[in-house]
Amino acid sequence: MPVTRPAAAVAAVVALSLAATACGGSADDDTSGSRAGATAGGSGYPVKVENCGTTQVFDKAPSRVVVMNGASVAEVSTLLALGLGDKIVANQQSYGMSEVPGRAEAIKKLPTGGVKLNDAFDIPRESMIGLRPDLVLSTTSYGFDAKNGFATRDELKNAGARTYISPQGCHDENSKLTIEDSYRLLRDMGRIFHVSDRAEKIITASRKHIADVAAKVKGKKKPKVMMLFTNMTMGSNEFSAVVAKGIYNDILGKAGAANVFENASKTSFADLSKEKVAATDVDALVVIAYQDPNPAAYARKLFKEFPQWPAAKTNTYVTVSDSIYLSPDNDRAVEKIAKKLHPDAF
Repeated sequence: MPVTRPAAAVAAVVALSLAATACGGSADDDTSGSRAGATAGGSGYPVKVENCGTTQVFDKAPSRVVVMNGASVAEVSTLLALGLGDKIVANQQSYGMSEVPGRAEAIKKLPTGGVKLNDAFDIPRESMIGLRPDLVLSTTSYGFDAKNGFATRDELKNAGARTYISPQGCHDENSKLTIEDSYRLLRDMGRIFHVSDRAEKIITASRKHIADVAAKVKGKKKPKVMMLFTNMTMGSNEFSAVVAKGIYNDILGKAGAANVFENASKTSFADLSKEKVAATDVDALVVIAYQDPNPAAYARKLFKEFPQWPAAKTNTYVTVSDSIYLSPDNDRAVEKIAKKLHPDAF
């Protein structure tokens, strides 16, 4: 959501509303809009990835990776989950917290490249070239747009770097993200770094975990959930960080819940008036913490503001962070939400 940051920082990833094909895809998933595959050979290279209209060819595993901000931790978390943290020379992603024990601390320890960030809280063109990357990861096309002060994909190619835009980010919008896109990102990184076995192990475990949780809540009445980011606005109204579309709804569905504001917008986020929020029956809150050390306090604040909600009367809320978005850990969000909303099923 390319505007100004930090509101735009979230916009670039979190508040996006997509209408196009996926950017990163697996070799066996042509419907994603991209394909990735490896040519036979002793090393498994070269690897070709068709990514958002470009062909990225890898003759070996990248060793100088730069991870752009984009208000995401999807890319850096995926690399860490695959055991590739030592390949990162500069990381700008951080939520400050995580559902995964030790993840936030591991991210904090990564090098930042010592660069001075631009007004979009990300790596400007000259600094990016100076980092001498051989792979640059961006959540959406925003990170390679010259208008935003960034190095373009062509400029980085001329400097010897490959570039990768994460699934559903080709057009700087991602309201169509699903859990499958998290797996797509894992698979693409697995191929690029020749660690596909690790990627498939994570995907298999995640699928099983989600299936087990979904089976426990199957057939149960689905609470009407309001999901929103803490203390954040992205539009004209006070409640402009309320989730409407995207991977969030996929996760809610697996957890046995329904987004009460799913039809309030065609984009990822609904820009709601206080009157609209007050007039809606909310059975439960899901509060997403982005750089907020006390998201529970925000939930309690909303309950005081809207005591008529069923959620306020039962004090029903759950807080999540990085696992609710594009992530190798979506199964954790599914379980956490399901356990809170359907405790009798566990």
